[in-house]
Amino acid sequence: MRDDTIHKDEDVKEAIRRLPENLYNDRMFCIKRALDLTMRQQILPKEQWIEYEEDKFYLEPYLKEVIQERKEREWAKK
Repeated sequence: MRDDTIHKDEDVKEAIRRLPENLYNDRMFCIKRALDLTMRQQILPKEQWIEYEEDKFYLEPYLKEVIQERKEREWAKK
């Protein structure tokens, strides 16, 4: 889940808010698991690793929508 590491700006925060509950819960699980492993100075077992090709940009469609809406609002103000 590459989108877990994206820099949080206002657009990203809004996209996260719009995530369906199951995607939001999956995101939080991965982040909490990463923090837990970091605190214990452990590495995720190799059998639980996700291959780069299998990873999905789950946040991208929501982020594109938020950015498009923001650009439309900015354009309407001009």
